[in-house]
Amino acid sequence: MRWVRFADLAEDAIYTLAHLSDLHATPVAPRGPLPLLGKRGLGWLSWRAHRRHVHRPEVVQALIEDLHAQAPDHVAVTGDLTNISLVEEFPSARRWLERIGDPERVSLVPGNHDAYVDVPRERSWSLWSEWLRPDAEWRDRADPASGFPSVRVRGPLALVGLSSAHPTPPFVAGGSLGAAQLERLESVLASLRDRGLVRVVLVHHAPVPGMVSWRRALWDAPALAAVLARAGAELVLHGHLHRQRFTSLRGPRGDIPVVCACSASDIGSKPGKRAQYHLIDVASDAGRVRLTLRARGLDPGSGRFRAEGEARAL
Repeated sequence: MRWVRFADLAEDAIYTLAHLSDLHATPVAPRGPLPLLGKRGLGWLSWRAHRRHVHRPEVVQALIEDLHAQAPDHVAVTGDLTNISLVEEFPSARRWLERIGDPERVSLVPGNHDAYVDVPRERSWSLWSEWLRPDAEWRDRADPASGFPSVRVRGPLALVGLSSAHPTPPFVAGGSLGAAQLERLESVLASLRDRGLVRVVLVHHAPVPGMVSWRRALWDAPALAAVLARAGAELVLHGHLHRQRFTSLRGPRGDIPVVCACSASDIGSKPGKRAQYHLIDVASDAGRVRLTLRARGLDPGSGRFRAEGEARAL
């Protein structure tokens, strides 16, 4: 079986989920000026002047080496593999995914930079389909237009992927889920609850209303919060902010922890933004879900990743 009821998990058993986000590790090498017309041109200027010096592929490589040494049971990636959605970036991002791990052990949702402009699916996300698509049992529960929610059951976890990524105007980095995805999400969360699985929602944009400015926000975050308040979840993971953040949303039986990971590639030129990823241990505590988070971050001196701070109960 590919899944087990959480209630059947032995008291001493631990299932570890890794969470990383915002790789931004693909090269930005447009073939001539035509691809840079419009929003991409502004993004290219930002990348040339600043972002290419901050988001470094060697940092992502060091993270992946440390991730493999830690050997989590599964890995969740919450988007922004690319920089400005050049068609050449998507196969490059696939190679990063292959280094992170097999699609059975890695789950992905897209970020706003992965939909920076409108690129045909067959030349963009379809190249990542093995890491995006839901388990066969759940494919008919996804919105046909978006392919989400994407449900992937691994061990005692049900990873529920959402897509908040779609093209936006220049200087806008927000996103939305849409009514169809949200409606299906509520039904999916209820079904997963009835199966006794630990529900982990994956989304790129910050899901807590009012957390960031309108320009960078999840515009239907209040609607998502309402769904979670009714249907519940055990954990929400996101990226987009490039900073570690711990917040919460109201659930039907108490607060739902919401966790943001730093960028996976940031060399740390600004305080609090140095590359980091999370290991989340899922265990049973007298029949209740116990979540414990351990952070591993880049050591600028050695260029390697190491444990940071104390383990944190969620």
